[in-house]
Amino acid sequence: MSFFKGQEVFSIDNKGRVSIPAKMRKAISPEANDTFIITRGADKCVVAYPLNEWKKYEEQYSTLNQYDEKNRYFLRMILAWSEEVEIDGNQRISLSKKYLDFSGIDGKVVIVGMMDHIEFWNPEEFEKYLSNHDESYENVAAQVMRK
Repeated sequence: MSFFKGQEVFSIDNKGRVSIPAKMRKAISPEANDTFIITRGADKCVVAYPLNEWKKYEEQYSTLNQYDEKNRYFLRMILAWSEEVEIDGNQRISLSKKYLDFSGIDGKVVIVGMMDHIEFWNPEEFEKYLSNHDESYENVAAQVMRK
């Protein structure tokens, strides 16, 4: 099982290639075969799931009722945006233009470990996301951890 945590700022080159931080590379499960599924995030970010983690979600997706409009919309969005990428010899993955345009990533990227996946954010969008919450972290943590 892959388990990612932490946050780092890296450069992204003009071909959309970004290095995976060393501590996150170490967390990649061997079952992933250095392969990620990239897709758009629910927020204005790009997400990368190691292949073995993505397969768990595929199992969940296959149980969704495709006659339900919301389920179809969700599946179309997440699957249409999905593509498989491999870590190259320089420990980088490539984010295609559609992901860079969607997220606004250009030059610098914030890489966030999110347990079973990694998020890629435009630094300004990430700061905006963090500051645009009405509730304090303490209140949200108390509500979430009560469950």
